[in-house]
Amino acid sequence: MRPFLFSFFIFFWGTFQIAFAQSVEFQSEDSVFVEHLLRQARTDRGETPRTLWFGQQFVGRPYVAHTLENGTTEHLIVNTRELDCTTFLETVCALSLCDANGQQTFADFCRWLQRLRYRQGQIEDYTSRLHYFTQWADDNAAQLLVEDVLEKCPYEGLATQTVSINYMSQHPDLYKHLKRNPQFVPVIRSQERAVQGRRLRYLPKSRLNRSASELSFIHTGDLVAIVTSKAGLDTSHLGFAVWQQGRLHLMHASSLYHRVVIDSKSFYDYSQGQRSHVGIRVLRLAE
Repeated sequence: MRPFLFSFFIFFWGTFQIAFAQSVEFQSEDSVFVEHLLRQARTDRGETPRTLWFGQQFVGRPYVAHTLENGTTEHLIVNTRELDCTTFLETVCALSLCDANGQQTFADFCRWLQRLRYRQGQIEDYTSRLHYFTQWADDNAAQLLVEDVLEKCPYEGLATQTVSINYMSQHPDLYKHLKRNPQFVPVIRSQERAVQGRRLRYLPKSRLNRSASELSFIHTGDLVAIVTSKAGLDTSHLGFAVWQQGRLHLMHASSLYHRVVIDSKSFYDYSQGQRSHVGIRVLRLAE
């Protein structure tokens, strides 16, 4: 099925207001599914946390990387049929924000998705996309869309990450749009340098096996980002926290399982098998 490229006016309301014509790439299945979920949530969600309920509706959908790299110019791409860890997280958050604000249209969903995915919600070119999670978290916290759960958490078992990111500017050949547009590389490098040296709190992976009472500051449905030791990166994977029978699990679009899953392994067991995993950052969607 050929994707639609549809232009309509989007309005942002909040600390700022913008109106502009925006192209959105999607298939009819995407718009139908989004509006179906938003209607269904009104009657079926009950007391289930929004991010958990919406995330569960994607379980089993295939993991596919690079779905945002279509075309030669940057535009909003909606793909609910194939997801990677980032597009899964953003899609679920956009749906949750729609539901929290009593909105049920595909246009509403696109408005929130763009606001989450792009710096200050504005699409200019590839460099306006929030590529690193540190940048994503900072921008969306500034918009009051998320909060960093660990920033003021009194838990004594937390550690500190000193941000050092340069992977994209050091490896532009690995990114389609940087390879085609070398003029973007200095912009990306400048964005990387803007967060260099930031000190951020995270929960070490050795503590992911602690009890629900000890880790009560982590709620089911919280956004989690896996802190990595890989050079040039801040995080390596994203998902949602899920408590099951007193143990913390991860709901995510998994390249290992090739689909969206609530991992049967505990988060602790999952992380122990990943040498580069250091721990997790925890954010909460402001609903």
